[in-house]
Amino acid sequence: MLFAPDAPFWREQAPPTFRVRMETTRGPFTIEFTRALAPIGVDHVYNLVRAGYYDDSRFSRTVAGWITQFGIAGDPAVTAVWANRPIRDDPVRASNVRGSVIFAMTGPDTRTTQLVINRRDNLGQDSLGFAPLGYVVQGMDVVDSLYSGYGERSGGGMRAGRQQHVLTEGNAYLDREFPRLDHLIRATVLTPAP
Repeated sequence: MLFAPDAPFWREQAPPTFRVRMETTRGPFTIEFTRALAPIGVDHVYNLVRAGYYDDSRFSRTVAGWITQFGIAGDPAVTAVWANRPIRDDPVRASNVRGSVIFAMTGPDTRTTQLVINRRDNLGQDSLGFAPLGYVVQGMDVVDSLYSGYGERSGGGMRAGRQQHVLTEGNAYLDREFPRLDHLIRATVLTPAP
């Protein structure tokens, strides 16, 4: 990370709409973020992507037919900087349909860096405060193909506190214990969105 967490860089407002290209070991997919849906969360994602936070990380929790989760930095020192810097919640202004992208959280105002892609309609998440930030607009087949054989074992348990090894060891732990996980090679902001 090039910037301290309190640097002006982190306060930059995202464009009204922008796309992020995710290059993965299975191919690329693209997410379109809309600031009006969740301005606090979208601004945060925009700045994390610009800083390269998600580069060289793992899709640590992929459950076939349900969700794909990522957003723990490959370098545990970087994760440590952000783990205790939650952002406030946004109101839920859209539904958790297939392809929507939300922050993982453990309760109110606990969103940090981990993102979830809904691989099916998960409308029950709406009443739990999971505010969609945007949607996968290209490459949902790539999201569906991400390795899901480990299920909850590789990166599940955020609410139950079972991510400790992932948080403290990063890619070294995941690559050693769960070598078949797909990688997020690079996330790039595409400006402006088409």
